[in-house]
Amino acid sequence: MATIFTKIINGEIPCYKIAEDDDFIAFLDINPNAKGHTLCVPKKEVDKIFDLEDELYLKLMIFSKKIAKALEKAISCNRVGVAVVGLEVPHVHVHLIPINRMEEMTFNEKVKFTDNEFNKIAEQIRKFLLD
Repeated sequence: MATIFTKIINGEIPCYKIAEDDDFIAFLDINPNAKGHTLCVPKKEVDKIFDLEDELYLKLMIFSKKIAKALEKAISCNRVGVAVVGLEVPHVHVHLIPINRMEEMTFNEKVKFTDNEFNKIAEQIRKFLLD
C-alpha cells in the first residue's frame, strides 16, 4: 500500500509544495515544530534512509541542503535543524526545521497555521530558491 508521501507525490493528496524535481519533493510539514518546518522526500518509496542507494542518498542530501539554504533566508532563525526519524511514515523523509533553541527539535512542541498562512510560508521559501 502506498504511503501518505507517495500519495502526495502522485497528487492524490494536496501539500504546500516548496520544490520538486525528478527524484524529490519538498513540502511543508502539516504538523510543524516551527514555522517553515519542511520535509524533503525521495519519490522512490523506501522505508529507511540507509536503505537508499548511495547515489540517491547523496542526491537527497544535496536537495535538502538547497531547501535548507532557502529556509535560512526566508524564516528568521539561528539555524536550520535536520532530523531523520522515520517512525511515523515508512517512507524516507528529512525534516528541516528552522530553530532558535534545542526544544524545537524534540517534536513535542507544535505550532498551528491556517491554510492561508501555510500558503504564504511556502511562497516565502520558494522565492529564495530562485537566488
